[in-house]
Amino acid sequence: MSAATTWKEKLAGQIESSLAEEIDTFETQILLRKEGKMEEKLFAETRLRRGAYGQRYDNGQRFDGAQNRQLAYPEHETKGPDTLWHAPGMMRIKIPFGGLNAEQMEVLADVAEEYSEEILHITTRQDFQIHFIHIEDTPDLMRRLAAVGITTREACGNSIRNITACPLSGVCRTETFDVTPYAQALMRFLLGHPDCQDFGRKFKIAFSGCEHEACGLANMHDMGGVGVVQSIDGIEKRGFKLYVGGGLGAVPHQAQIYSEFLPVEELLPTAQAISRVFARLGEKKNRNRARIKFLVAKLGIEEFRRLVEEERAILPDDSNWTAFLSDLSVTEEKPLKRGQSLNGGEWIAGFTEWHRTNVYKQRQEGYAVATVALPLGDITSSQLRAIADISRRYVRETVRATVEQNLILRWVSETDLPQLYDELNALGLAEIGAGTIVDVTSCPGTDTCKLGIASSRGLAGELRKRLSAESANLDAAIEGLRIKVSGCFNSCGQHHAADIGFYGNSRKINGITVPHFQVVLGGQWKENAGSFGLATGAIPSKNIPEAVARLGKRFVAERDRDELFKDFIARLGKREIKAMLEDLTQVPTYEENSWYYQDWGDTREFSMEDLGIGECAGEVVAVGIMEIAAAEREVFEASVALDEDQLAAAWNGALNAMLRAARALVKEQWYDVPEEADVVVTEFRNRFYDSELFSPKFANYLFAAYQDSTTSFGKIQVHRFVEEAQLFIEGAYTCYDKIVVPAEHPTA
Repeated sequence: MSAATTWKEKLAGQIESSLAEEIDTFETQILLRKEGKMEEKLFAETRLRRGAYGQRYDNGQRFDGAQNRQLAYPEHETKGPDTLWHAPGMMRIKIPFGGLNAEQMEVLADVAEEYSEEILHITTRQDFQIHFIHIEDTPDLMRRLAAVGITTREACGNSIRNITACPLSGVCRTETFDVTPYAQALMRFLLGHPDCQDFGRKFKIAFSGCEHEACGLANMHDMGGVGVVQSIDGIEKRGFKLYVGGGLGAVPHQAQIYSEFLPVEELLPTAQAISRVFARLGEKKNRNRARIKFLVAKLGIEEFRRLVEEERAILPDDSNWTAFLSDLSVTEEKPLKRGQSLNGGEWIAGFTEWHRTNVYKQRQEGYAVATVALPLGDITSSQLRAIADISRRYVRETVRATVEQNLILRWVSETDLPQLYDELNALGLAEIGAGTIVDVTSCPGTDTCKLGIASSRGLAGELRKRLSAESANLDAAIEGLRIKVSGCFNSCGQHHAADIGFYGNSRKINGITVPHFQVVLGGQWKENAGSFGLATGAIPSKNIPEAVARLGKRFVAERDRDELFKDFIARLGKREIKAMLEDLTQVPTYEENSWYYQDWGDTREFSMEDLGIGECAGEVVAVGIMEIAAAEREVFEASVALDEDQLAAAWNGALNAMLRAARALVKEQWYDVPEEADVVVTEFRNRFYDSELFSPKFANYLFAAYQDSTTSFGKIQVHRFVEEAQLFIEGAYTCYDKIVVPAEHPTA
């Protein structure tokens, strides 16, 4: 392309008109914002809806992607609402159901190389993310992607996010039917739909072809569809078991069943009706309660269903609802080569183990799915180009990204697997352990996320390294477990649904902040995220690998035959787990071992500065932190009561824990604060909520529970409340760190 030719000119006519117009509009909005003619709040929402995020910078550097070099970056410029003008951000790119062809992979590789640092990241929603992107480069990046059928539209913001689906759809041995065409049809129907533009928060949809595997994880989504069939008048009909109101985030909600059988012809209009009800009745002012899970919980599933059905009845007919059903073959894949079974032979070193963990035998005879395992979900531009080339030579460009941050090649003739392994190995892409405990999932954490507290990627990388070293000796019971790590409580790493999950937090030891992770146990990855775990205690980041080792050894030694890990954890009980890990909660002094005061993968001392620690508000005495720790113990006792089905005790224990922590904070400013709960709540609101010293999100958990006392208790409701209480305690620790007088920094 000549210097005089712009990408807009070069790609004219190659981009769908509506997308081209929207990209042109965004380019104009960038100019208006730069000239101060558009408010930052409005621009932030419009860029988020197009996939452009700001990101965290804590290393004093910026990446100049256009010139492919590192430039010194003044720290003061990284603060404030307009950092996107001074520093690169992140681009999220939607890949519906994870499906990619060779040309798309090549363009993704090109833009990562030309505008960024040549690294692409696959997310837990089958998206691609490219970091260190300058805002001025985003329109051309969007055009180049749009020209090959990829959009960033509504990849972020209060919108319908990327629609995910089981990556094995169409080749799975246990699926009811291939859900791919339905996922694609719904994505196209809802993209930019006027009924989806007024949400208070994001909305996530997933599809699964199986009910009992992990597949699409329908149970943890705002809306999830699991393929089912029914015989009606002797004719087999396709439909979906439709779930609504699920979600992870700080407090996870398991989705509720909207319909046991929703006919496929009702999928699109029902999704539209659900969107309209959510847009009309969903919370708008308090973003912390604006997801649809809160609306469903508030109304109850029966009332929510009635409202949706009422909305569905008045929708004007739309031919798009069913037009796609006339040609479901639009997403059908065909093999490149004849399928032939692999019958042994001389294999190169490493192939046998890779074949065992990374190859799935398709239901179609002679074909297999090969997983390219990507540690931490990262792949370079050159590697992605090589995968594009491989996809042309071994399969008919049938590649998909997975929610476990990997890539898969579908329709590989089994006889080609040894040669495919050889090529992947030469590229550094033949990592073993896909879909095993070695395949640790992580969100970006403190590397780039503004909300990250502890280094999820650093911990995940360390766990992967240690588990990989032991992979040859892993017990079969351990090998199938899932570990997932989030840098904060928001569960972007999906820690709630893992067998062993972690989310980042911190504790102050002798006046110095130490990175910690909360240990979350009791989740279940299979059964479409069949259950969510609960926090069992915070452990210093550097002791987490030992915690994993102990949990694994105990499970191998004491599990009953075929006992699931979540059932083993429930049988062992939280008291025993706490006792087993108690010594790992201890942190030596800085002088004894400064290593504990650094995060994984970071040689600097750990700091919470980038999260906006406030001014000191007064002197703190030791009893304050002791009281917050005691409140954390009360939450633990509440979780034990929950396990024992003592629901009222669990509820009251969690509420009392929050009140105790709130009083501990108030006591630092009013030593003789009365014990009465009314006074504590009022003073806490005035001193810490109104002043924004305490997280409003967590504070509202206390206010809501205290104002709306309950006399009837359901297990799901109490489970959420115990989770909320734990997060309130985390907020209390953070608030305490804000008002404490910093200790004199020790010298190394």
